[in-house]
Amino acid sequence: MPHINLQISGQPDAELTRRAAATVAELTQRILRKEENVIAVTVGYLPREQWIIGGKALSERSDGRNAFQLDISVTDETNTKAEKAQYLKDTFAALSEVIGDVNKVSYIHVIDARAAAYGYGGLSQEYRHQHG
Repeated sequence: MPHINLQISGQPDAELTRRAAATVAELTQRILRKEENVIAVTVGYLPREQWIIGGKALSERSDGRNAFQLDISVTDETNTKAEKAQYLKDTFAALSEVIGDVNKVSYIHVIDARAAAYGYGGLSQEYRHQHG
């Protein structure tokens, strides 16, 4: 039941949005073992002038690289350290390919949310666990 928030540098692009969302959803299913029907992905874009790395906007950098940030909330203790490490590695590689020319200072944060404080449809994951 993860929620994934992906920010990409640049201007909105419907095709890139579709490909990036599909990519992270597939990796989330395969590596973190999450069910497709409860994966929610939001994709937003931030102008290159507003994305600062090392004190310089992407628009000012001579390398012309892109950047992204992905935050994914999962229920705490449902994934191992090894699964999360594999997710970081594979997701960075996949998004680098989908987005193209990505700065290595692009972050992925797997947020382990407490089951009693996280849920959807008005029910916590703790409730689902106890009444499932």
